[in-house]
Parts: sequence; C-alpha cells; structure tokens
Amino acid sequence: MPTNFHPKSDDKGKPVALRKPSQPTPLSSWQQPGTFSIVVPCGELPAELNGIPLRSWLDAPQSIAAWNAVAGQAEIGEPAFSPPNGKAEAAGLIIEESDGRIWQVAPSNGYGGYTATFPKGRVEHGINRQASAIKEAWEETGLKAEITGFVADSVRSLTYTRYYRARRVGGNPADMGWESQAVMLVPKSQLGQFLTNANDLPLLEALIA
Repeated sequence: MPTNFHPKSDDKGKPVALRKPSQPTPLSSWQQPGTFSIVVPCGELPAELNGIPLRSWLDAPQSIAAWNAVAGQAEIGEPAFSPPNGKAEAAGLIIEESDGRIWQVAPSNGYGGYTATFPKGRVEHGINRQASAIKEAWEETGLKAEITGFVADSVRSLTYTRYYRARRVGGNPADMGWESQAVMLVPKSQLGQFLTNANDLPLLEALIA
C-alpha cells in the first residue's frame, strides 16, 4: 500500500503514489565529502554547499525559445551523434560537485528498473540537445547546471543518450519533479553501490577511468 504521495503531480495532473518512499540522510552528511547524502521532495537542506547556495531556480525558462537560449551551454567540440535505428534521442547531465561527489536521482518507484541513475530525458521537439540536458536535469533534480564537457553516448532501453559533464551553479534538489523520489550526492568511490542497472555500467567505467 502507498505510504506517501509526491508533492508534485505528474504531467497529467495526477498524484504520484510512492510505494517505498526514500529516507533522507542527516543534514551533517552534506558537509562530509566522503559521505553520501539523500534529500527527499521538499526535504530539509543546508543553506549552501561548497560555497554555492542551495536556492530554488525561480526564473527557469518557460518556453522553447527560452530553453534554447538558457545559460550553461558550452562550445565543447562534441563528436557526431548518431542514434541507432529505433532509439529515441535523449540527453542528460553528470553533475559533479567541487568536493568530488556526483549527483544522482532515485526514479519514483524504481521506474525502468533503476534504484539510482543520472538525470536525463528525451530531447524535446524544437529544443537543442544541450538545452534539453540542462532542462531534464533541472526537472529531475531541481538543480541549475552548466555544461563543462562530453562524457559518453549510451544505449538505453528506449533511447540513445548523450551525457555531458556539468557543474552545479544553483538550484535546490528538494525541488525535484515527480519523476524523482530522492536526489542523492554520492562520492565517486561509492557510485557502484548506487548505479546497479546494467545500462549505467559503461558510464560508471567512463567516470572511474
């Protein structure tokens, strides 16, 4: 039986029942670089992390044109992007903190067989790939990020996803959308304990390398 509902409704305005709600870690964990941290929707957080405020992104873009012009896109000399037949185009971010930890999401109710993964989503019609990655990361994590490089292209169950390396410049992970039941900050050495879906293993290897 559901024991909790996400504070945000899904894209159709329906409530999202969380069968096994995630549990937050103590506030002290956020200031310990060797420790993983977990926040749940509307959860409590410190005022800042690594000198950057954990503050809601209130003026996030609201239109296709505004997203295409969003700050945080970068000239990084990307390789060609060629999705295999039958795979939808998607984009995501691997957001790394200055203390070496990496942001992840826990999809609501383990959607797609993921207990944890990196934020990503299908590229929306009319929005360029980098802007889509920034948009999807904000929707799933509540974070405002800027792209710093290319990580890898990854074959997923239904998509072919380009992952960019990024850094947090604002936002509040407690503002996560309904697709996430928790946002986590994980030391690189512990990523393998969280990234258990086979689709994420090539990304894990790329990050460790």
